[in-house]
Amino acid sequence: MQISTKDVATLIILTSIVFLIAPLFLIIYIGWYNRRKKKHAEEKIWLRKTFDSELLKTQMEVQEQTLQTVAYDLHDNIGQILSLTAITLTSIDIDDRPMLSHKIEDAGELIKRSIAELRQLSRLLHGEELVKKGLVSAVEFELEWLNKSERYQLSFVNDGFVSVAGQRDNETIIFRLFQEIINNAIRHANATVIHVAIVQIEKSLTLTITDNGKGFDVAEALKQQGGMGLHNIQKRTAMLNGSAQFDSTPGTGTAVQIIIPYPIYVK
Repeated sequence: MQISTKDVATLIILTSIVFLIAPLFLIIYIGWYNRRKKKHAEEKIWLRKTFDSELLKTQMEVQEQTLQTVAYDLHDNIGQILSLTAITLTSIDIDDRPMLSHKIEDAGELIKRSIAELRQLSRLLHGEELVKKGLVSAVEFELEWLNKSERYQLSFVNDGFVSVAGQRDNETIIFRLFQEIINNAIRHANATVIHVAIVQIEKSLTLTITDNGKGFDVAEALKQQGGMGLHNIQKRTAMLNGSAQFDSTPGTGTAVQIIIPYPIYVK
């Protein structure tokens, strides 16, 4: 079969077009890829800066919460113990020998109690050190401190969770989420019974906090700007690629569940 000159010319033209267009498409694709790569890098930098900014804010809030707890304890606990000590010492009658030794002994016990409280207080002032020891230790210490007031019935369950190295910043945010939810239960819901559970299944961490407080309308609370900090809880959970769920109705208490992949890697 003989190929005509016209067919040869057409083939040459088509081949030339392909060779001309192919580099053009390649140049366009490389340009598009580089723009996407640059945009992705910029997004990573922005996400990192956002995370660092939120982490700094969280650390400051943890410190503020710690200072508030210290202030309350100095006033309500250590202050009262020292006042009792002063009253005991000023009521001593040197001439009343039988009562003298008894009151001195009582004053000594009160001073020992105040020293023990101050030692615990110094541990609390190092809030960052608590988180360094792991999320579970920080939660246990916070609940132990809260339990001293004897106003609340508290329980804590840790089912399979073990802190992983390199996750301290993320655990600081989780710890602050825990603090915020507990504060809501006490201050807004007037709860007296609080249950806390941390469960880890494979690479998923679930923090669940339930209370017997007065409850609230979740949809209505989420509409409000302040919203009892619910939006803040959702935002911080989302930063860790997790989700926050609120289950509550007026008069029935509240259950908050935070589900987060763990270990957490912020990209």
